[in-house]
Amino acid sequence: MEIRSFADYLRGLDDAALLRLFTHRADLISPVPPDMASLAVRASSAPSLARAIDSLNAWQFQVLEACAVASEPFTEKIVAALTDKPAIFVIPGLIERGLIYPADDGLRMPTTLRELLGNEVAQLGPHSMAKLNLKKLTDAPPSAKKILEAMAWGPPRGTVTDIKKPGAGVQWCLEEGFLIPYSQTIVVMPREVAIALRGGKVHKEQRVNSPEASYAFTAKDRKNINSAAIANVTTFLRWVEEVLNFWAQDPPTALRSGGLGVRDLKALALHIGVDESCAAFVAELCYISALLTIDPDDRILPTTNFDIWLTQRPSDKWLTLTSAWLSTSRVSGLVGNEDSKNVAPLGPELDRVNAASVRSLVLSLLRDHREGAITPDSMVAIASWHRPSKRIGGIHPSHILFTLRESEWLGVTGQGVISDYGLALIEQSSLEQIDSDLPEDVDHILIQSDNTAIAPGPLAQEVAQEMALLADVESRGGATVFRFTDSTIRRALDHGKTGDEITKFLKATSKTPMPQPLEYLIADVAKKHGKLRVGSTTSFIRCEDQSVIVAILSDKKLDGMGFRKIAAEVLISDLEVDDAVNVLRNAGYLPAVEDSKGILLSGARIMRSQSKARPPRIVGEIDTPTDIVLEGAVRVLRTGEKSSHRQSTLRNISSSALGELPRTTANETLELLSHHLTHSADKSLSIGYADNNGLISHRIIDPLKLSAGTLLARDHATGEITTFRIARITGVASL
Repeated sequence: MEIRSFADYLRGLDDAALLRLFTHRADLISPVPPDMASLAVRASSAPSLARAIDSLNAWQFQVLEACAVASEPFTEKIVAALTDKPAIFVIPGLIERGLIYPADDGLRMPTTLRELLGNEVAQLGPHSMAKLNLKKLTDAPPSAKKILEAMAWGPPRGTVTDIKKPGAGVQWCLEEGFLIPYSQTIVVMPREVAIALRGGKVHKEQRVNSPEASYAFTAKDRKNINSAAIANVTTFLRWVEEVLNFWAQDPPTALRSGGLGVRDLKALALHIGVDESCAAFVAELCYISALLTIDPDDRILPTTNFDIWLTQRPSDKWLTLTSAWLSTSRVSGLVGNEDSKNVAPLGPELDRVNAASVRSLVLSLLRDHREGAITPDSMVAIASWHRPSKRIGGIHPSHILFTLRESEWLGVTGQGVISDYGLALIEQSSLEQIDSDLPEDVDHILIQSDNTAIAPGPLAQEVAQEMALLADVESRGGATVFRFTDSTIRRALDHGKTGDEITKFLKATSKTPMPQPLEYLIADVAKKHGKLRVGSTTSFIRCEDQSVIVAILSDKKLDGMGFRKIAAEVLISDLEVDDAVNVLRNAGYLPAVEDSKGILLSGARIMRSQSKARPPRIVGEIDTPTDIVLEGAVRVLRTGEKSSHRQSTLRNISSSALGELPRTTANETLELLSHHLTHSADKSLSIGYADNNGLISHRIIDPLKLSAGTLLARDHATGEITTFRIARITGVASL
């Protein structure tokens, strides 16, 4: 088969080659194109080519730049001469990706790819239009040599004072054609001159191999790594429970712009005992895992999925979180960053297009370098070689460091080395080892004489829920220390517990005797709790003990509440109920809330969102297709190509018989115009063109440029340069 264009090359590929192409460039089958012409248009489009370029490593990108520098058609030997001999092993991979293709006369590149790489590939200027004698470069005068050496490695443009009055060195270079005047003050070095000065190479350094890894330490014993990782897994699962239980009792309100406010983030970090960046990461992971949502009232609340999550095995809990982390396009590390001060967790500004691909790359590098803890600087250097992404400025080093930090928090790594659990996650194998390696839950505590209690391990779910109400966490680690205070006891009473129930639970759960001071504390708070009542007028305050009413009226800390006494046992206030309760509690009183019938409002206040969880969408990533999807795409494409070929043949037969204007499909029109501009630009075309009223006229044109759905061409009827919309061209035929 004669290969005259990129579409012809794609038509000649067998099924195995198409499968390899779609594996490298999944966007080409999302959705599956109807035929090969459509595939060629999509594969040579700027967005698709940009994705393909961003997936290349540094050496592959250098070889691609050398291909762009070489004049078409080019050969493997030419590319190897411009780079290095190992380039011949890279070229087959570039062909598999459709970035270059073999034609009858040699290797070629899709036209759009050269435009995408830019006019100054590898800091090289344009080709010279004149014939140059490059041997004279060795005989250049010193002043000219200095100029040429300064511009050899780019940029190819230089500034002069006045092109009409150049210095001696510039004058010599201009006369020999080694510099080209671009404007009154700018000169450009031709591509041939720069390559000659570079010793026939395109790049100063050939980045054939990845940088060597350096390690903070060598991991001699995998057991220590897994021990550190399982401790991180345990800690992170506990953080998630604490965050969601905390917000179930006292949900924060989302900002108007979306996200969590600074004060709420600080309160969360203080509650779970971590820094704000870690707290933001835990909150984000709960959000993207659909365990947390922002309801229509802008409250940030756990969802019913959290209740289901609590009943699962630890390995399933961990998989839910890590799977969401691997696929999300959100980067929680941006919260609190100096470069992104206004970015809030759970907000809309955290999406980054390449976030998931960066995580996947870092984890694969950790898997390949599991013999030790690779240093952050080394990881950045290696990752930058694998994904230089020069078109967009490369991977930001901070995103790599965020991934390393988050991997350690999650337990994917232990002491900086990928754990067995991380390997199982990447390879999508069983995570049952987590269940067996996690320490067993304990169902008891050890109450101390200083109103603290020690949990000697991870508490069973029921005990942990009760302790979260009764006490605050004072310190964490292998054992957790809880502290009982009057405020924590009052919190439990507000949730419907009684003093007797609290005492009974602690005595049954503790392996040590319950100290008398703690019993007195519980009894004292329970006795005072609910004695003072607050209800709604705006609000009223009622107490059967008139001495308490007198004390409140004379308390200077409560002057701002605007009290008015309407009975011996009743006060009314201008504040709302919740505000009145908070002010009284801060002043040392223990009020309880009652309804309009005088019934005490106490009970569990563990809230859940009534709306469906809406995790944030994933931006900019395309899932890697499975083998079944790839094979199905090839079958659909082959079927569509046969149908398109048959329809085209029938159309040509009827057109010849009836003598109608040329008729082609939109894909055929684009293919014919692209081929004509590339290979037959000096010939004219016949087209059918529809005007604003739908009337089709016959035009003879000379195509000049194809861009953004329009064709720029010279119309023979008027002799003027005219813009034709591709959608209105009914057919194209060569003359």
